[in-house]
Amino acid sequence: MHGSISVTYQKGTMIAGVKREKDVDEHEEEEVPLKIGRSQGVEDKRSRHCPYLDTINRSVLDFDFEKLCSVSLSHINVYACLICGKYFQGRGQKSHAYTHSVQFTHHVFLNLHTLKFYCLPDNYEIIDSSLEDITYVLKPTFTKQHIFGLDKQGKLYRAYDGTTYLPGIVGLNNIKANDYANVVLQALSNVPPLRNYFLEEENYRNIRRPPGDIMFLLVQRFGELMRKLWNPRNFKAHVSPHEMLQAVVLCSKKKFQITKQGDAVDFLSWFLNALHGALGGTKKKSTIVTQVFQGSMRIFSKKLPHPDLEYKTYKENFLKRFQLTKLPPYLIFCIKRFTKNNFFVEKNPTIVNFPITNVDLREYLTEEAQATEKITTYDLVANIVHDGKPSEGSYRIHVLHHGTGKWYELQDLQVTDILPQMITLSEAYIQVWKRQDTDCSESHTGA
Repeated sequence: MHGSISVTYQKGTMIAGVKREKDVDEHEEEEVPLKIGRSQGVEDKRSRHCPYLDTINRSVLDFDFEKLCSVSLSHINVYACLICGKYFQGRGQKSHAYTHSVQFTHHVFLNLHTLKFYCLPDNYEIIDSSLEDITYVLKPTFTKQHIFGLDKQGKLYRAYDGTTYLPGIVGLNNIKANDYANVVLQALSNVPPLRNYFLEEENYRNIRRPPGDIMFLLVQRFGELMRKLWNPRNFKAHVSPHEMLQAVVLCSKKKFQITKQGDAVDFLSWFLNALHGALGGTKKKSTIVTQVFQGSMRIFSKKLPHPDLEYKTYKENFLKRFQLTKLPPYLIFCIKRFTKNNFFVEKNPTIVNFPITNVDLREYLTEEAQATEKITTYDLVANIVHDGKPSEGSYRIHVLHHGTGKWYELQDLQVTDILPQMITLSEAYIQVWKRQDTDCSESHTGA
């Protein structure tokens, strides 16, 4: 085999400076260290020093959207141009990233999978500590100590764009008509034990799922969204749920859409059940979802005698009575506002008065449960509101920030503080209540 001295490795592999020719797909990435001369241990100094780092434009970087090449629409070997923010495939001489680099003299790229930085068209890896803020925005990580302190302080953080924000109290983009999903995701992100579980990817990374099961995508995307919402080092003070919602559309078989308004109660019910199943939960096997939200009740049914035997009815009349036998750490309460028939959906806009603290459910427990349940009082932590007509309305949410004790109203990208007494004047639809003995810093394993 004939060899030649070379200092490039666009094609082939390097062995002591000798390039061995072979056919390589230009979009394939070979992690081969660049060597110069004939010495085995000499690393190219260019991997440590890049003259183009000052051309990076952090204000255009947005990693919330699907990681697809803007030209080929492929998700394989996708790089982000750190000068214009666009995504391109590959880095070989015939790749879209290489072409973009030559055409527009944009030189610094980030592999969105390996989190490695490269300079094109020279094609060498950049290693520089000043780039760590970019990789953290792409993939935030949380230590146990950090998670433990999330609800114990109310420090404002400054985003790269200059705006200040409270992690967790962050607006979500309404792409077209997905505010019904946004408010549910924001409510769940402010349930500390559920949030804490998903902030640590190690909790669910190794859960085994059947081959080809797409439902686990919900778990991955929800975890990614939680880490972005609670990221103290964001480049901007809002987050786009684009990838999360794409997983919802796919896993719900288009029952829930981005472009069509949905019902928040229907979405919440489906989403929690889907998460539970994707985490390996069954009726007998618990997950973080059931540990946080599941209680139990006893249902008594009594058949009512029909007053007139005018006529046969297709439905029997029953009187049902419900008693709680176990209270969950967090209670989801829904107010029935919509009535559906064959022709239209009717909304009941009645304002429901409620306290936001110290709601005692003891009287709704069975006698046995009253004897065993020590704490039966709850405090409100999230209040989802529906405004307007059933098919044309919009959603917003009130959430309690545990660190400051203040209430905030979130509607899409808008985040404002709100007085507690104003919460009860809204058309409340879904509420999340925390039992008073529940520790906000508590972590669940989801076993």
